[in-house]
This record gives sequence, C-alpha cells and structure tokens, in this order.
Amino acid sequence: MTVQQLTLNQVNQGMQQCIQNCLNCHSICLNTVTYCLQKGGNHVEQSHIRLLLDCVEICQTSANFMLRISLLHPWICGVCAQVCDRCAQDCERVGDDAQMKACADMCRRCAQSCRQMSNVAIETHAEARLKTDLNQDLLM
Repeated sequence: MTVQQLTLNQVNQGMQQCIQNCLNCHSICLNTVTYCLQKGGNHVEQSHIRLLLDCVEICQTSANFMLRISLLHPWICGVCAQVCDRCAQDCERVGDDAQMKACADMCRRCAQSCRQMSNVAIETHAEARLKTDLNQDLLM
C-alpha cells in the first residue's frame, strides 16, 4: 500500500509525494547495497556503501519526520536532498547498469521533492516568524 492510499492527518498532497519518494529511495538504496555486495569490484568501495547506507537512513528519517508533522522536517528534508544528490552522483560513477541507474534516478526524484519540501516549509516558517516579530514590535 502506498502512502497516497492512506488517509494521513494534516499531510497535504505534496508532503505525501515526498514521503513516498523517501520511502521508495530508502528501499532502492537498501536493495542496491545488496546488489553492490554481490557485484564486487568498485561497487563495494567503502565510501560508496557508506553513502548508500547514509541515504537509506536519512530517507527513512525524513519520511518519519514528515509523517509525524515535526516542525524540524524542513531541515531534515534539506539534508536528505543533499545526501540523495551525492548518492545519485556516486551510483552513476560506480556503474552504468540498470540497478545503478534506477538507484540514481530514484535518488534524484527524492532529492528534488525533499528540496521543494524544505524550501516551501522554511519559507513559510520564516514568514510566520517575521509576522510574529513584527506584531511584537508593534505591541512595544
């Protein structure tokens, strides 16, 4: 069952898509670790495996923060976008087979949606903070 099929309290369509992208990226990166370990060669470079596992963890964390409507989710999404971008680049560097291309493509989709989620939420937060500060200044 995909996230879109669930009724999520206080989660808009854009956030639902970002959550789904994070969960999909988590899955393909974890599967790609196994693939790389079986493939051997430059696929098993420590830095590559470590980056794949970093991507697995940050995608899961990002989805969790959004699912619970954490006020910190914009910053986690921003970090997730950075890690996913790096992972996509590294997957392309390591190999040009179908698994590595699929992983890189999913990482890029996740990075794009996380970047959008981060930017929109941070801008909204900054606007709300500015309004609060202005209102406090007017009361003084």
